[in-house]
Amino acid sequence: MVTAAPETLPDAPTSLPIVLEPTRPAAAPAGAAAPSRRSSLRFVLVLGALTAIGPLTIDTYLPALPSISRDLAASESAVQATLTGILLGMGLGQLLVGPLSDAIGRRKPLIAGISLHILASVLCAFAPSVEVLTVGRVLQGLGNAAVAVVAMATVRDVFVGSAAATLLSRLMLVSGMAPILAPSLGGAILRLTSWRGVFAVLGVAGVLLVTLASTALRETLPVDRRRPAAPREVLDTYRRLLRDRTFVGLVLIAGLGFATLFGYIGGSSFVLQNVYGLSAAEFALVFGANSLGLILMSQLNPALVRRHGPRALLRFAVVTAAVAAVVLLASAWSGIGGLFGLLLPLWVILATCGLTFPNTPALALSRHGEAAGTASALLGAAQFAIGGLAAPVIGLLGSGSAVPMAAVMATTACLAAVVAARTLRVTTVTA
Repeated sequence: MVTAAPETLPDAPTSLPIVLEPTRPAAAPAGAAAPSRRSSLRFVLVLGALTAIGPLTIDTYLPALPSISRDLAASESAVQATLTGILLGMGLGQLLVGPLSDAIGRRKPLIAGISLHILASVLCAFAPSVEVLTVGRVLQGLGNAAVAVVAMATVRDVFVGSAAATLLSRLMLVSGMAPILAPSLGGAILRLTSWRGVFAVLGVAGVLLVTLASTALRETLPVDRRRPAAPREVLDTYRRLLRDRTFVGLVLIAGLGFATLFGYIGGSSFVLQNVYGLSAAEFALVFGANSLGLILMSQLNPALVRRHGPRALLRFAVVTAAVAAVVLLASAWSGIGGLFGLLLPLWVILATCGLTFPNTPALALSRHGEAAGTASALLGAAQFAIGGLAAPVIGLLGSGSAVPMAAVMATTACLAAVVAARTLRVTTVTA
């Protein structure tokens, strides 16, 4: 049973105002200076550029899903499994990279991961079948996992508590532009070449990012704070994390939130283009508008955190998403409202993600700053493993209507609300 979290967050100051400048973790080396506002801005821009590779890799090829199905003579569910492949790769990869980054530092796993992404993009570009494409997507996910883990752990190395929630919100402004631009970029590439060109562009992006990581990102985990990567120590760390019921509850909320999001990502291309007749360009505009709602709410999040605290905001977000998802299902089932009746609740659901995604890791990682890489890995693995199940379920249920997509999103959003009701029973926390 998931129990309530303690009223205050470990390692987080409880009497200081929330500011944009980073708050130094309690475990930081004595005498370490807090980064300046200028260095914080550079930190956000560099990490934002690096973390953009994840949503770019996932979203750029979405307008090409129908053409991939035709070109490779594959079923819709088989093509949607390529999306599942990258999500599972990111989930499993984080479980490996997290403890490794706690042991050898953040930069080496990051550079190795982007390099793997480049090689996997080449494989995808020349894939002769949907099976080979799926393998390539899994490898892309493994490579991108290093970026996801290192970015989150690096934030926890430097920031804590509400400062971390603020930083993650700012980070979403940079990295969040990727899902807005990615489908439009994919549509533009498809006007010039085939879907294979999408993966060629992703490979070039990887080359640029590995250069950025090598030159612009310093190591944030000092040698004296590193942890052994021996199997026994790693398993002990995971065991300790899984015994923290509040942490597990937050992990489940994050995973179910991603399942709701990826239910939309995996199903919207087929539903909006094949059922409602939108072109690839029109789909890209709708996808971008929904992503813009997510970004706008993520930028309001720091001000809302100051007023209400991350716990109350998270509870509000998951309940609102559940209500909107039920409305989405009712609209899809009945046909009331037509396309608008579908797009409005979708926009609300995506907007609530702008509150869920920064506050969930901020609350979860504040409980285990001494093992930020491993905790971040478990959090990320749950997000992508649970999220990865949504797309193939929609494919199996069929894409002849919006009902399967809406049903999956409503189920996962309501489950997240139930878990939140048990995990976030304390009314508020100040940071």
